[in-house]
Amino acid sequence: MIITEEQVLAALRNVEDPDLKKDLVTLHMIKDLKIEDRTVAFTLELTTPACPMKEMLKNACINAIKHFVAADAVIELNITSRVTKPLDTTQLKAIKNIILVSSGKGGVGKSTVSSNLAVTLAADGAKVGLIDADIYGPSVPIMFDLVGAKPSARETEDGKTLILPIEKYGIKLLSLGFFADPDQPVPWRGPMASNAIKQLFNDADWGELDYLIVDLPPGTGDIHITISQSFPIAGAVIVTTPQQVALADTRKGLAMFRMPGINIPVLGVIENMSYFTPEELPNNKYYIFGKDGGKALATQFEVPFLGEIPLVQGITAAGDKGQPIALDQESPLCAAFSEIAGKIAQQISINNVQTANC
Repeated sequence: MIITEEQVLAALRNVEDPDLKKDLVTLHMIKDLKIEDRTVAFTLELTTPACPMKEMLKNACINAIKHFVAADAVIELNITSRVTKPLDTTQLKAIKNIILVSSGKGGVGKSTVSSNLAVTLAADGAKVGLIDADIYGPSVPIMFDLVGAKPSARETEDGKTLILPIEKYGIKLLSLGFFADPDQPVPWRGPMASNAIKQLFNDADWGELDYLIVDLPPGTGDIHITISQSFPIAGAVIVTTPQQVALADTRKGLAMFRMPGINIPVLGVIENMSYFTPEELPNNKYYIFGKDGGKALATQFEVPFLGEIPLVQGITAAGDKGQPIALDQESPLCAAFSEIAGKIAQQISINNVQTANC
């Protein structure tokens, strides 16, 4: 029996993306279909390189063709990705998705989470940028071993000067820490700080990015509002620790994104410092800051709980050395950040498709 393109596409219509609730053919995720004798070759184009279900979808495609078309078919399946973006991209058109990492309280690990999410998404093949918007306490220069580094600039044909982000670990980086003396305070009023942050978006040569992660300062102040109202934001990730004093402030930070005039999707909650695990006792968990506070917060606001990050000495040491822990493939934290990054990318894809269908 000859295998035809119509038969293969009909079989693949039985494979549904569990998030987008449509089959792969309708979603235009099947590309470059070629059939030669008993060999069926095609590309499965996902909506993000960090898709947590890529192996499941791959196996489902293979099984569908063998079941509905020919059991002896030889299937050559290549997986690529094309990151989706929201419809509202009137500014920064080459940047597909801007992700805010926020919390109402300082010291909960927003910079650690931002850095490791950026590293993880880049390792998956995405084009990633990271803005350190914590103007009064920038951490990116330390976490990427770039203290004292200075970005260069280039002139455009129309005479505009663009800042060139510094690249490291496959990520394009900008921080106000690159432009200030690390030992000097930044005594700027709100409008001055907001204008400086907008320059990191508008006056930088970011090129094409799948994800631009923004490490926000603590609180719910001018910088949060400026960024939220000035640029098309794909969503916000909320970072908290389990203890009640952190959760009280984080609730306010999360609620801010749902206020009229801001109205940014909350992609989910990450609980940092969930428990302490000594290196010599890797199977022990000590809930020194309380337990399940992040889960309770996610449940209260009906948003996804993205995962737990344990408190281990390695994560602090890695940040201080300028090598985010997610770079270490053997660290269990690498797997934890990979799972969280996949959930975030997954949620963005769902939101973008739903927006496009509205």
